[in-house]
Amino acid sequence: MYPRIRDLREDRDLSQKQVAAYLCMSQTGYSKYETGENDIPTAVLIRLARFYGTSIDYLLGQTDRPDRYPERRN
Repeated sequence: MYPRIRDLREDRDLSQKQVAAYLCMSQTGYSKYETGENDIPTAVLIRLARFYGTSIDYLLGQTDRPDRYPERRN
């Protein structure tokens, strides 16, 4: 359900344990986010977006643009 958080983590050669530690949670709890077993709370999405320097929309698959603040069209 949330393949992008797994892909971002793997692209940076991070373990689930490392990301879970950043989020102050267990590796098992974080793993459930990656598999979609548990929905990701808004506060965790915000922290992940900041951690990876991307937008929440990108994490959720709502856009293919990973940039945090895409250019605004006038």
